[in-house]
Amino acid sequence: MIFTGFFAVIAILTSFVTTGGETTHKVARICAKCILAASNIKVTVKGLSNLSRTGSYIYMPNHVSNFDIPVLQAYLPVQFRWLAKAELFKIPIFGYAMKSAGYISINRFDRKSAIESLNKAAEIIRNGTSVIIFPEGTRSQTQNIQSFKKGGFVLAVDSGVPIIPVIIHGTWKIMQKKQILVRPGNVVLEIKKPIKTLDYTRKTKDDLMEKVRNIILESYEKNKPLC
Repeated sequence: MIFTGFFAVIAILTSFVTTGGETTHKVARICAKCILAASNIKVTVKGLSNLSRTGSYIYMPNHVSNFDIPVLQAYLPVQFRWLAKAELFKIPIFGYAMKSAGYISINRFDRKSAIESLNKAAEIIRNGTSVIIFPEGTRSQTQNIQSFKKGGFVLAVDSGVPIIPVIIHGTWKIMQKKQILVRPGNVVLEIKKPIKTLDYTRKTKDDLMEKVRNIILESYEKNKPLC
C-alpha cells in the first residue's frame, strides 16, 4: 500500500532528527491507525486498567497475522520498543533508523552474541524502557498458539521487570501468514495483569514461561473462531 510506505519513510526520517525514539513511536502509531482504518478494521481494547504509566514492562502477545504489529502499535497506549532480530539492523538506512528509534537487537544464531544481546537488552529494560516480545518467535501458520521460545523469559528474569500477557483476537481472519488479501474485520486487544518476575531465576524460567503461556492460551482458545 502506497500510504504504508509513505508513513514508513516519515518514521525513518523522524528517527534521524530526534533522539530517544518517542517521536518516532508516535509517528508509527499514526501510521498504524491509518493502515487499520483504510483496511476497515475496528479494534476494541480490554484491560486498559492493567496498564501503568510508570516503570518498564515486557509485553508478550500471541502472533498469528501480519496485522498483529499495526494493532499493537496503534492501540497499546504506552511507549515501548520492539525487540527485533539482528539481521534487520544490517539493512542500510532502515537499520540505522531502527537503532535511532531505540529498537533492541537480538542475535538469534550465535549463542555467545545472543547472550551478550540479552544482557544488553536486560540493562536497557531495567533503565526504564518497555519492550514487546513475541514469545512464539514468529507468526503461527495456523490459528493455534505455538510453543514459546525461552529467550524472552531469560530476558524477563535477568531484567526483573514484570511481564504483561497480551492476547490479540481476530487478526487470523484478517490476514493469515502468506496471505496477500486483507479482509475487513473486528479485533480485540486484551491486556492482562502484570506478572512479577523477581521470584524467578534462569533455573525456574520454564515455570514462568508456562504461567504466561497458560494465561494467553486460556483466553485465546476461549474466544477462537471456529474457522
